[in-house]
Amino acid sequence: MRFSQSVIDGLQNSNENDSTRAQDLELKIQSRVNSELARIRDAGASKLDALTSSLTTNPAPEEDPASTTSDSTRDPHTLASYLSSPFYQDHSILDKIPGLSSAPADSGRSHDSVNTEIMDLRQKLEQRKKVEKTSPEVERAREGLVNCLRTNDRRPLDCWEEVEGFKREVGKLEKAFVERAGR
Repeated sequence: MRFSQSVIDGLQNSNENDSTRAQDLELKIQSRVNSELARIRDAGASKLDALTSSLTTNPAPEEDPASTTSDSTRDPHTLASYLSSPFYQDHSILDKIPGLSSAPADSGRSHDSVNTEIMDLRQKLEQRKKVEKTSPEVERAREGLVNCLRTNDRRPLDCWEEVEGFKREVGKLEKAFVERAGR
């Protein structure tokens, strides 16, 4: 099959290649998905708004359906207007799509409130009873066990004597604690 010289020149001079066509296709798919998500979100918001309005104790006055939808989107305090806002983003949908992730949600905390909470936690931590210093025998047994495990990192079962010594020292501490607590 022969092609004319103008077709060949047109293909050679074209700026479009496989990657640009793939990117163009990806952008078209993304815009289609976004428009479908917006349509579904708006439909769900209107259904939810209709259900919430039907559950209220004061029934809304009967109006024609054309004015109801326009009034509900104009009222900034309705759920439908919030969900149809261009600033609303449903991050739960973005988390389910592979390759897309939502930005971390703002917790609404200010710098001062976080600092206050940190200071409160520090005070609570300082008020807790301090842990007693362990005895030198337990420290020696622990150090011996740690050193043995570091030198025998491929054969930890060779440190069974150090493990037993550590258990013995901790057992002595436990026994002393039980005797003090039992008094």
